Amino acid sequence: MTKTLLAMTFCVAAWGQAPAVLLIDVENSVNYIGDVSDMTKLASTSGAVAGTSRSFENHMVIADIVAVNGQPVKGTFVNRGQLVTLSPTAGPGQAMANISRTGANQFTFEIQKLDGSPVGSIMAVGLAGGPAPPGGPLLSNQGNNAISGGTGAFVGVRGQAGQVAPAVAANRAASMAEDPLNRQTNGAAGKLRFVLQLLPESRPQVAAVTHSKDYTMLSATSPAVGGEILSVFATGLGATVPAVDLGQPFPAAPPAVVSAPVDVLVNGKSAEVLGAVGFPGSVDGYQVNFRMPPDLPKGTATVQLRAAWIPGIAVSIPVQ
Repeated sequence: MTKTLLAMTFCVAAWGQAPAVLLIDVENSVNYIGDVSDMTKLASTSGAVAGTSRSFENHMVIADIVAVNGQPVKGTFVNRGQLVTLSPTAGPGQAMANISRTGANQFTFEIQKLDGSPVGSIMAVGLAGGPAPPGGPLLSNQGNNAISGGTGAFVGVRGQAGQVAPAVAANRAASMAEDPLNRQTNGAAGKLRFVLQLLPESRPQVAAVTHSKDYTMLSATSPAVGGEILSVFATGLGATVPAVDLGQPFPAAPPAVVSAPVDVLVNGKSAEVLGAVGFPGSVDGYQVNFRMPPDLPKGTATVQLRAAWIPGIAVSIPVQ
């Protein structure tokens, strides 16, 4: 591929941001309640210690992130909050209010691949319990939180977040006297699903699809063939390993491997991804190699990139 073609490939126009929805599943979720006044007693007991909550108490939820949109991942969810039982029909010890909510939240979802390599974090603040954000995904039916930012693959993200209720299993309420070292083994704990509606700062955008063997462009006279390896040249795939400073070109060696999970969808179905790297010498330019499914009908097919579960716009390619 010539330098001129590459320059044209990576000088693509930005386009409007449509929401992306992330369903984040967590397990081993424990709500540690700040019911300990003696600091020397914090995290001091190895066994399970039940916590007692009341209005205005502080708490911290810790859980393991196990899947995003059904794809197994690793990670940690932390929620630092304060119980404020808001209700139009409040009773003694509760807060009289126009809206029903259970407390104030500060969420962090830190997501990794299964090999432990980082993907990024998403932060949100807002209110727990009560109705979900207006205009959010119908699956979200509890909580009202604003996504305030992110890191890594989610840098600059904004949006809103809620939760699916009832939970598969409710949080276990533990005293902060309990040692969190044993969170995963001190009895049954919560299994929760969060629904994040993201407006990303950037997202994958296909600029060109070529034959991988010689980087010639696909065309009606040179279509893709089932089982063939193709190369997608794109922007917006995010951070790499090893890292490259923002605005600096990617090196030729070692390859700058995209840190976020990258999927290629052909006619809406996942294809085999062989590699996703920063294109040497380019800034925010990437090459993704994938294998075409062997059984596609002749005519045209759509190719769409998805990075960190955030989809780009599909493009059409000719198929022999």
